[in-house]
Amino acid sequence: QVQLVESGGGLVQVGGSLRLSCVASGSILNINAMGWYRQAPGKQRELVAVITSSSRTSYAGSVKGRFTISRTNARNTVYLQMNSLKLEDTAAYYCNAVSVQSQYWGQGTQVTVSS
Repeated sequence: QVQLVESGGGLVQVGGSLRLSCVASGSILNINAMGWYRQAPGKQRELVAVITSSSRTSYAGSVKGRFTISRTNARNTVYLQMNSLKLEDTAAYYCNAVSVQSQYWGQGTQVTVSS
């Protein structure tokens, strides 16, 4: 089992920055990849960014160049640095971890971008 706890969400103006954190605990050695998803009201949950156990990263086209995913060397914390935030980035952001057996989700943290 893996437990994920996110933090760092909040209210920010257009063009501002936020950094989300996700701390993993439990069977973290079994994690192959971790990522961030987001879900806006009335929309499907979408992948924002992912980082693998070999530190390869991938981003949604809508955030490429603005968001950066990274992790600690201990691989138990993943960050999402979000710069140049836009109104359309407003959503609940969820941390995700994938192992061979299963995938896990955090409880989510709200990011609201205002004009």
